[in-house]
Amino acid sequence: MKRPLRVVVAKIGLDGHDRGAKVIAAGFRDAGFEVIYTGIRQTPKKVAAIANQEDADVIAVSILSGAHNKLCGKLMELLKEQQADDIVCLVGGIIPNRDIEYLKSIGYAGVFTPGSELGDIVNFVKEKTKDRNQEYSL
Repeated sequence: MKRPLRVVVAKIGLDGHDRGAKVIAAGFRDAGFEVIYTGIRQTPKKVAAIANQEDADVIAVSILSGAHNKLCGKLMELLKEQQADDIVCLVGGIIPNRDIEYLKSIGYAGVFTPGSELGDIVNFVKEKTKDRNQEYSL
């Protein structure tokens, strides 16, 4: 039986601004994805555990604090240690151009900065997960 793709929307670090994460979560939900929102101020360890527990297909990290390289790097390390690096990871927020290639090099499939269109993000995830036997609305 097919199930919707599962997306964990995560706010890691001490960043308490969650409006963007909630918009992304609603966009994924409206597109037919199952969304698990972690809430604010999560640790990379907690997000990795939630993703594994929920059998997530995607992790969407929202971060505005400037600690994206360190925190996103730690999350990716944990996913690899837990053999969960098949989860499609993306990150969005205030990310300087100089850090985008680094985040991609450590395993983030997509990096989205302010002004990214919600539809483009959803379509990006659909494209990256099209080989999975899941269903979602078009």
